[in-house]
Amino acid sequence: MLKNKYLLVFALILVLSACTKDNDDDIVTPIAQNGAEAYDAKVVTEWYDLIKTLTIQTPGYTPPVAARAFGYTSIALYEAVVPGIPNKVSLSGKLTDLNFSTQLEQNKIYHWPTVANAVLGRMTEYFYADTSEDRLKAIAGLEEKFDTAFLVENGSDVHEVSVNLGKDVANAILAWSETDGGKDAQFNNFPNDYVPPVGDQFWVPTAPKFQSALQPYWGSNRPFLMSNITGGARPVPPPPFSVDESSVCYQRALEVYNVVNSLTPDQRDIAEFWSDDPVTTATPPGHSISILNQLIKENDSRLDLAAEAFAKLGIGISDAFISCWKIKFETNYPRPITFINKHIDADWLPVLSTPPFPEYTSGHSVQSGALAEIMTDFFGEDYQFTDRTHENRTDINGTPRKFDNFYEMAEEAALSRLYGGIHFQEAIQLGLDQGYQIGKNVNDLNLDK
Repeated sequence: MLKNKYLLVFALILVLSACTKDNDDDIVTPIAQNGAEAYDAKVVTEWYDLIKTLTIQTPGYTPPVAARAFGYTSIALYEAVVPGIPNKVSLSGKLTDLNFSTQLEQNKIYHWPTVANAVLGRMTEYFYADTSEDRLKAIAGLEEKFDTAFLVENGSDVHEVSVNLGKDVANAILAWSETDGGKDAQFNNFPNDYVPPVGDQFWVPTAPKFQSALQPYWGSNRPFLMSNITGGARPVPPPPFSVDESSVCYQRALEVYNVVNSLTPDQRDIAEFWSDDPVTTATPPGHSISILNQLIKENDSRLDLAAEAFAKLGIGISDAFISCWKIKFETNYPRPITFINKHIDADWLPVLSTPPFPEYTSGHSVQSGALAEIMTDFFGEDYQFTDRTHENRTDINGTPRKFDNFYEMAEEAALSRLYGGIHFQEAIQLGLDQGYQIGKNVNDLNLDK
């Protein structure tokens, strides 16, 4: 159950009044204060590059866990920087249980890249506290690198209030995060108390590892937007389970079987490019973060846009995994390998290793659909781009892939699971629709003043 009883009221009394009095008591003169739009997003992109690496190298960072960390980190970034974005408002009152007031200290000047560095440093050290000693040093080193440069640039007074703002916002967002049901999930990805339903029509652990269910309770976590687990974001049930050869269920299994058995080299490349397995990569949510980070760099986006874009994407992909996992463990639909081995070909194997959770819907589809909607809102419907996420990999064909728009990208990412032999069409296509709706819900957040 959602933990709505934990309604939190945060009041950060930090104070904004960018004014000082002149000798004439009747005249008020504004202090010069640059907004976040005056700065590039270098501090943000470098932190997210490190976060991607940490996600690969830190134990327990499965896709739902990674999506949650990205979500809270990105919201904290936005909340810390939004006082420096004159035409935007806080997410307070717009996200579930978040009631948050950020004000700035009277008569103080803030340096927004310093604020961003402080908030991202605190969020990263919290979420990746269990990483290796070398990685912990990398976290501290990146924060110190920017701190040193910004202190010289701005002086101690500006630096101190800016760091304090970033840390205070981070701590408040972290306190909120600890009541959502997902705290410390990286240490318990496979709960021992979960007992899956029994029957031919239900999911069972699959070859080669036969792992128990990953995060079976994730769908009960608190979403950022309640609309992302209801209404249009809640797909219809999957086709009824049936071994009748004329049934939709059987025909979908036969489709997976035939596609995999006649796979083209390009289809295999697509399956592997989008696989985004934990430990090897930053997971599918990390792939989404990678795309946005790349586009921010290529467009020389300013700090204000980067903060808002990461916040909305973080909300979208985190809620995508809650919404997806909710329907997965309500339906407990079996995977293609299970059905095909029992009813079509006992020796058949998929191209990719089947992950340890039920079939319906496809997490790749849901989070890719959300990504497509949110990125389209920021960059446009006809935005052409090249995904370079895996260009340095040698274990697969990581050649950058070109797309005419974000929907084309989402459709390829979704279909990659058919080519990999691990999802039926309904999980793929209805999962995309589920993700598109989640993305639309996020885009409907009105952050304009």
